[in-house]
Amino acid sequence: MTESSVIFVDDDPHIRQAIAQTLTLEDLPVSCFEGAPSALKHINAEYDGVVLCDYNMPDMNGLEMLDRIRAIDDTIPVIILTGQGDISTAVTAMQQGAYDFIEKPFDHDELIELLRHALEKRHLALENRRLKAQLRHLARPGPRMLGDSPSMRKVMATIDPILDISANILLHGETGSGKDALARYIHENSGRSAHNFVAINCGAVPENLIESELFGHEAGAFTGAEKRRIGKIEHAHKGTLFLDEVESMPMPLQVKLLRVLEEQRVERLGSNQVQEVDVRIIAATKADLKKLSDEGEFRSDLYYRLNVVKVDIPPLRERKEDVPMLFHHFVLIAAARYDRESIPLDAGQAARLMQHSWPGNVRELRNLAERYVLLGPAALDENEPADAGNVAGRQTLVEMMDGFERSAIVSALNASHGSIKDTMVQLGIARKTLYDKMRKHGLDKAQFKD
Repeated sequence: MTESSVIFVDDDPHIRQAIAQTLTLEDLPVSCFEGAPSALKHINAEYDGVVLCDYNMPDMNGLEMLDRIRAIDDTIPVIILTGQGDISTAVTAMQQGAYDFIEKPFDHDELIELLRHALEKRHLALENRRLKAQLRHLARPGPRMLGDSPSMRKVMATIDPILDISANILLHGETGSGKDALARYIHENSGRSAHNFVAINCGAVPENLIESELFGHEAGAFTGAEKRRIGKIEHAHKGTLFLDEVESMPMPLQVKLLRVLEEQRVERLGSNQVQEVDVRIIAATKADLKKLSDEGEFRSDLYYRLNVVKVDIPPLRERKEDVPMLFHHFVLIAAARYDRESIPLDAGQAARLMQHSWPGNVRELRNLAERYVLLGPAALDENEPADAGNVAGRQTLVEMMDGFERSAIVSALNASHGSIKDTMVQLGIARKTLYDKMRKHGLDKAQFKD
């Protein structure tokens, strides 16, 4: 079934046909059903529409259907069609939480107006729910994952339910996409946050030293080992061990790591004693580990041990709507670090940033924000996107205009610290127009307050 603004339920095929034609002419997508059981299969808590149903239906009447829908999500507007003069039914429907009722025969204009108001209420309810979730996310202590693009919402929707579950996680993403930041976010917002977050870059440690780094050693275990050293795994006991560039781990060491994961015990080099460990592993890679394991270049059993939950972090070029917010965030950090003033971007500057392909991802954006704080707007000229024409060419005019409009509003809200009045003045638009556009682009003034 295609996405519908209205689900209409009535056992009379002639009424279904008439309503379908009326709503279609009014550009209101509608799906019609002859009974409540079949319609309920298409209604969930994310349904972004309203339900219009007859009261008198076989199998399940309108009030029973209302109860079922409210059990799914009590903010879904349900409008019930009642027989003429059936006031008691209408009153009962309103008492049970119906959005409204309308009597047969009804005026089509009245029905359309009622449906549009109900749709607006539903859109606002879903938007408020999303914004509240985002504000709860931003209010959490410790590292934050900023971004409101659909791809970042998908990342957070995967991460949030497993924060307090000690399942191993595999992060996959390009260099600079934020794997380290996400790993720290997971740790700081989990039940392990009171214990150590221990990170090691498997590709940066020489092969002859990485085993000692991970497992530790006793004094005299090898030449130069003058005293006992606690390894990274043991140091992360009850906490989190972050293995970056895990694809670089030598094959013999992969076998030993697998044993640690299976037995939850570690043995220092040069020791015959084992230490019990309780460690959550977050591994990160820019490579396709599944392909490497299929080719025998990475142990498949270790791959499956690490890949309990996989999170694909999108590159910045796939979430450009997040660029203005991220840039402002990095500017504030750099301004505090260097004791400089933070100068907000204007709409044109923000639009230019959104045209860039960001091959260095978030790391490149953060570097530009620091240069911007130190050198001023001239730093942006150094970053003029050579690929702007190609990027723009892959977008429709509507997408380009929407992106520019959103970036202009974000920049103005950043500059005014979320003040609606100041933003109206800066953009030269009315309050209602600003609120309508903020709702369209999923923006809330609370996101921009200091």
